Amino acid sequence: MDKQIQNIKPNYIKIYSDIIHKKFPEKMDQCKNILQKESLSELDILELNQKIFGNSELDAELFNQRHRAYNETAIKQILKYQSKNKCNNTELARYFKLSRNTVTKWKKLFIEKNNNLENRD
Repeated sequence: MDKQIQNIKPNYIKIYSDIIHKKFPEKMDQCKNILQKESLSELDILELNQKIFGNSELDAELFNQRHRAYNETAIKQILKYQSKNKCNNTELARYFKLSRNTVTKWKKLFIEKNNNLENRD
């Protein structure tokens, strides 16, 4: 029997809507725009989490930072943010709480990848 790997993602819109309605109804106006989207990106989820729960303790923040995973779309959004706001790697890393080495690696992977694809044409 063939087993297919299912790409199951949690319904973050439902999860965060329930949290807001039950525990933080006063924050509904702040989060309404994000929750009205059809699907949430990783950056949207991080933004919602920040708006609802605010700044976390340092230990918890460090733990969470080490366990974040970004897909290609999120990485491209982060790099687009850098070019749009004219940030250097250090400023971008500080804003998104990333390592400067991570930003450099992403730029090499995705910018060089795009350049190679353009040169083939």
